[in-house]
Amino acid sequence: MERVKLILQHFQSNSESISNGICILLALVSVKLYTSFDFNCPCLPQYNRLYSLGVMVVPPIILFVLGVLVNRHTGVMMDELIRPGGKRSKNTAVVTYLFSAMVQRALLAPVVWILVTLLDGKIFICAFSVTVDPVLFSGLPNNTGLDVIKIMAKVPCKEDVIFINSSFHKAVARYVRCYSQGVGWSILLFLIVLGALGRLIKPCFDDHATFLQTRYWSNYLDVEQKLFDETCVLHARDFARTCVVQFFEDMREDVELSPPHPQSIKHFKEKGEDKKGEGLHGITKQEQVDNLLNKWYFGKPELDVTRAAYRLLFTCKKERGNLLF
Repeated sequence: MERVKLILQHFQSNSESISNGICILLALVSVKLYTSFDFNCPCLPQYNRLYSLGVMVVPPIILFVLGVLVNRHTGVMMDELIRPGGKRSKNTAVVTYLFSAMVQRALLAPVVWILVTLLDGKIFICAFSVTVDPVLFSGLPNNTGLDVIKIMAKVPCKEDVIFINSSFHKAVARYVRCYSQGVGWSILLFLIVLGALGRLIKPCFDDHATFLQTRYWSNYLDVEQKLFDETCVLHARDFARTCVVQFFEDMREDVELSPPHPQSIKHFKEKGEDKKGEGLHGITKQEQVDNLLNKWYFGKPELDVTRAAYRLLFTCKKERGNLLF
């Protein structure tokens, strides 16, 4: 049980792990969708290839768009790309790194869909059965009155009456399926080799220190955005608590009320007053909050924590002086 909690905490605290998990889930969903999809070839020369290519191309595009939308790197990259300069300069290497990470994860589900369709072969048979030379196979039904192109277009429809007591469509389908599986395995092998070469060769040409810096600042932007959201929630809670307590205080002054739980209201009030100075930091009006958020967006603070360090040092010296006296 403790291990499960640790794993859940890791995924909750690591946005990269969450993005990887979502992309893997989309890949599994793509496999499930294909296995549950009832593919029926039109078996018409003018529609076979159009329908097959549509089934092979449109779902990967949809899966790619979904992968981009659910990837947290997308939001971080767009925020960094379109934000005003402010007091902090933009780093194009960080934006490029985030874009690369987003595209790599978003491509997983579409690639899985394409590989599954190629290894299965049904879509490939529907699309390219017309291009097969029927002379290579025996048993071509020639007593149906149809031309060769229409007969070859009906190969995916094995239940058609023209193929009764004939193994012609099986031989053609087997032939095209072999090509389809060969293309699928070749693409898979190419991707594996490409990934392996990228792992082995990239460190030889890239500056590893620069890569570490880029990765660090990309993680920093992600963490900064999450901390900003969490701080906004805490600040909004403190502001709302103070407003609610002040409202009840004004009501008690203006109207004689007998609240059902006066001790609860008193505790709520005292807690709000304690938090007022601690969480609000002088922000007491809506205009001040809007101005603060406006400054954060248009004047992004520079990455300099020396003032915080000096403030901490001053606080330590002050506490040490109080202890001496």
